[in-house]
Amino acid sequence: MKVLFIGDVVGEPGRRAVRRVLPELREREKVDVVICNAENSAGGAGITLSTARELLAAGADVLTTGDHLWDQREVTQLLEHESRFLRPANYPAGVVGRGMTWVSKPGLPDLGVLNLQGRTFMAALENPFTVAEALVTEMRKRSPLIFIDFHAEATSEKIALGWFLDGRVSAIVGTHTHVQTADERILPRGTACLTDAGFTGGHGGVLGREWPPVVERFLTLTPQKFGVCETDVKLNGCLVEIDPETGTARSIRRVSESVMLV
Repeated sequence: MKVLFIGDVVGEPGRRAVRRVLPELREREKVDVVICNAENSAGGAGITLSTARELLAAGADVLTTGDHLWDQREVTQLLEHESRFLRPANYPAGVVGRGMTWVSKPGLPDLGVLNLQGRTFMAALENPFTVAEALVTEMRKRSPLIFIDFHAEATSEKIALGWFLDGRVSAIVGTHTHVQTADERILPRGTACLTDAGFTGGHGGVLGREWPPVVERFLTLTPQKFGVCETDVKLNGCLVEIDPETGTARSIRRVSESVMLV
């Protein structure tokens, strides 16, 4: 099974990149499942019903999120009614929505997708390590094929979760920092890891935003409006091949596709 993970989609340039690149990429790489982090898809902050529908229509099978989950009011409707839309699973019990889902495709084993959020330099959600351990134990009763989007700030926290779950999940890919890392590898017991998949959108600025107001903020410490960057657009992510019988990863490869937005 080949799983394509698309890093944080930022604004309209990111959505357009998914629309234009994903169909060809899916065919070229013979991708079976597409997972897409969509928490910045609405103007670079949060997600709406329309941006979610756009990404799903473009070919995403599951949408994941992170700390910008609540930036748009409409997200509650997605959390209540869209089974392909995930929030971090380590929110307290009773919070609307779901933190994991299953992808079923003809002729392939079920793939479990789990969304987690880190705690280092971020909101104090439930411990992602203990939450993941409990959920993964239950998920493996159905299938050993499990893919985790770990939305976290600290590199150490992401790498540590990889070692903690090595051999129990197929892949753990980090999101949130918007900078694609070059540390993809398969751990000794078969779990593919990448600290951060990068982001999908305009790379001609700062993390998907126009650079002048960001620089001004650093210079003056005054509030600035960060517009979405529309230059040097790329689709970033990774491609993971998983053994359909054992659930262990056979390979992991970074993806970075430039997009002409004309």
